[in-house]
Amino acid sequence: MKKAAIIGAGMGGLSAAHQLVKHGYEVTIFERGEKAGGLAGGFFNPEWDWSVEYFYHHWFKSDKAVLKLIKELGLQRQVHFYHPKTVMYHQGKFFPLDSVGAVLTFPGFSFIEKMRFGLVTAYIRFLARWQPLEKYTAHEWLLKYYGEKIYRINFEPMLKGKFGEYYKDIPMSWFWARFKARSSDLGTFDGGFQAFFDSFVSKLRDLGVKIQFNKSVESIRSKNGESVIVNVEGQEYIFDKVVVTSSPAAFLKLAPQLPEEYKQKVFGNKSIGAVVLLLSMKHPLSREKYYWYNLPKSAEYPFLSLVEHTNFLDPSHFGGEYLVYCGDYLPPEHEYFSLTKEQLIERFIPSLKRINPQFDRSWIRSSWLFRQPYAQPIPELNQSKRLLDIITPIPNVFLITMSQVYPWDRGTNYAVDMVNNSIQTILGES
Repeated sequence: MKKAAIIGAGMGGLSAAHQLVKHGYEVTIFERGEKAGGLAGGFFNPEWDWSVEYFYHHWFKSDKAVLKLIKELGLQRQVHFYHPKTVMYHQGKFFPLDSVGAVLTFPGFSFIEKMRFGLVTAYIRFLARWQPLEKYTAHEWLLKYYGEKIYRINFEPMLKGKFGEYYKDIPMSWFWARFKARSSDLGTFDGGFQAFFDSFVSKLRDLGVKIQFNKSVESIRSKNGESVIVNVEGQEYIFDKVVVTSSPAAFLKLAPQLPEEYKQKVFGNKSIGAVVLLLSMKHPLSREKYYWYNLPKSAEYPFLSLVEHTNFLDPSHFGGEYLVYCGDYLPPEHEYFSLTKEQLIERFIPSLKRINPQFDRSWIRSSWLFRQPYAQPIPELNQSKRLLDIITPIPNVFLITMSQVYPWDRGTNYAVDMVNNSIQTILGES
């Protein structure tokens, strides 16, 4: 029986293991953390029935690849969809703008602008292809076709908040993918996403997959151009195939012998990190029961998104506590990566009062701070020409990361989809 190693137990790693074991491989997963899930994973509080994600996460009804996988695992009855409200900021107030009805009642656009909004959105969603759009920036394309007012109110704050100083460089193909694939109905798993990953791990173990947590891979090298030697904490293992699902930069550290040309291509792909503060509170923050607030930096909010998790899922799952995320995408050198949790809480409290003037610091019961320096790839014009191939310069070593799912945005669905599209390539190289 041929042997395969998977480095990383995120969604891509677990999906790769699932595919390879079905094709007759003896599979071992090495994960440096204590559990599976990666950026989509979460944690359990002893007082809660459900887990909570480190970085807020959900599925869309259009996420065909992951929903098909869940059905194959026999877990589909544990997936549920809801319709929480997402709002945007305009002249000191928040308004829904996530449906046709919401657009029609939004006071910031004239009737003509609303018609233009609908027509251009319909073109993107149903007629446009992403390939011709990647030669234009979203900034220039959206400004031209939606017009100055719609762009400044709706799209520019989103681009600035998501990509910061790079917002004018993002290709329209990336924005196309947001319109094309997303739904207003959002899904989750009974018990939270960590419960899903734990169930996935259990299913894989039933299939014979070996999963080693708290194991750090130290190096990867070729053996005679055929098999691959994987060094794990001083012990060497030999495999026929190795799939790396860590960041491209982490892959370079595992294999310093990679060619200089390949290293330069890795360094040429930009990314930013994520900082998320999670608060458990005695009272709900949003009086209107809004789930997701898009907060513009131009209005002096110190973070991008306020996500009230318990306006998506019932507080009874979390011991009656109300959970609020304050999240942002930022470069790793930003001060938020060095400030303490308490310093960030003090920085964010004025914004919580803007959402609800009655908010008081005494409402906060518990808090958690999560930071990840590699959380959001930054695509550029003609990004498809810059993508790293899953085939690496090391024979029978493959790289599958979120930077390769372009034009789609990173997420569990596209990790599964990428594995599905790559499995024949992985099986075919020898």
